[in-house]
Amino acid sequence: MRIISTNIAEICEIDWRGKKVKTGIYKLPVNEPILLGKEDVKNDHVVDRKHHGGVDKACYLYSKDHYRFWKERYPDLDWQWGMLGENLTVEGLDESKIYIGDIFGLGDAVVQVSQPRYPCYKLGVRFENQKMVRDFLEAPYPGVYVRIIKEGFVKTGDKMVLQEQAKNSMSVAEIYSPFTSQIDNKELIEKAIEIPGLAAAWRRDLKKLL
Repeated sequence: MRIISTNIAEICEIDWRGKKVKTGIYKLPVNEPILLGKEDVKNDHVVDRKHHGGVDKACYLYSKDHYRFWKERYPDLDWQWGMLGENLTVEGLDESKIYIGDIFGLGDAVVQVSQPRYPCYKLGVRFENQKMVRDFLEAPYPGVYVRIIKEGFVKTGDKMVLQEQAKNSMSVAEIYSPFTSQIDNKELIEKAIEIPGLAAAWRRDLKKLL
């Protein structure tokens, strides 16, 4: 896996249901390394700290390979890396082959996979269509959140290298499925809840499904 783009956002203000709302969803490529800190990416502006940033969601990764899928569905947008809200656009990232708890070397940093991404209305704002929220939820491409074990800089061209594969885990795609195709699979949900390394918020949401 290889980093194709590093992306950060400035805070901007949007109109949402008659109100002014601030967001950092408009991430854009930068021609410089980005620093992965313990709770966020330095100089990336996180507004809603309840749902973004923090130890379990310090950095969001999305696959370059999924962009074709979305471009076919939303061809009229001004496409560029960072469109899915990711800090790192990664070539070769496959949610079905990356497991919760896996540890990767990523540039100078070391990271651990913590959870998939669950979309909110701001992704619909970014795509100029709230249908995108449902489309994203139903697609098998949620992307990957990581916690930072060792802070460090990441730049375009850096490799994402597996250092330690998690035991007794599930892939990111599997852990995402209880919110989509496997919502009634109680056995899978119970197994998922017990996975070491799973983000606390995702564990709570899985328990609510029971």
